[in-house]
Amino acid sequence: MRTPSRRRPRLGVVALAGALALTGCAATARTPEPAPTLPAGVVVELQQLRSDVAGRQAQVHLENGGDAPLTVAEVRVEDERLAGPAVRVIGGRVSTVAPGGAVDIRVQLPPVDCTAPDDGEVHVVLELTGDSASTEVTASAPDPLGFLAELHARECLLERVRDAAALSFTGFEPSAPGAPAALELTVSPTGDAAVTIEGIGRTNLIDFAGAASEEVHALDVEVTEGESEPIVVQIPIVPFRCDPHAVQEDKRGTIFDLAVGLEGESGSVELFVGEEMRGRILTWVAAWCGFGG
Repeated sequence: MRTPSRRRPRLGVVALAGALALTGCAATARTPEPAPTLPAGVVVELQQLRSDVAGRQAQVHLENGGDAPLTVAEVRVEDERLAGPAVRVIGGRVSTVAPGGAVDIRVQLPPVDCTAPDDGEVHVVLELTGDSASTEVTASAPDPLGFLAELHARECLLERVRDAAALSFTGFEPSAPGAPAALELTVSPTGDAAVTIEGIGRTNLIDFAGAASEEVHALDVEVTEGESEPIVVQIPIVPFRCDPHAVQEDKRGTIFDLAVGLEGESGSVELFVGEEMRGRILTWVAAWCGFGG
């Protein structure tokens, strides 16, 4: 079985022309009616910021280059690589965009569908509301960074890895300034397949003790088929940087890339320490670097 590809679609933001008349009567008020296009001058694209990654969220970026305000109620992002639609993080919210303005509508990403190929096409469905009626439109939404293809490939690889073993950070022991702390990784074999956890990559916040010149800290944890005993690894860590804003503005400092070997091929999966452990690690970095309260 091959590792999912990581093709990056290179799509630009395209204006979707067409007029949209928001009409209706009392009997059909607020009932979505199909329409093929967005109003002239309105463009959309799908983005994922660094702050969205840990929560598996993304943003529908909408720019109103038209002459009239645009009011958006429900939002759905549809793509065959997703197991269902991505919808607003806060349901029931309405966004009004003035002419010349823009809005970022945050959506929650569902699980990926690993039966789909990596090169799908994103569509955004918007409910546009007027005084007495609403109209539902569907627009192609470029993903200029190709994050959705990468997310699909990465999470489908992780699904295959989990067939062999569950991976989790299960402990953290802080240290005094100058000494390495211990981050605990537990590999719990399922007994159904084999996998090798080859190493763990540094982040923009965390490095590994004694490996200042190495971006990847070797682990070499081998899981064989039929194995069931958990394997616990202590990883010596130190702060990668000691400027205060690195902690204050942290987005991905505790999301680690694990290099894995699976069925003769290599790849990487992401593993987050979790919110509780993230807070403890950030507190330790601040104290270790001498700017903690």
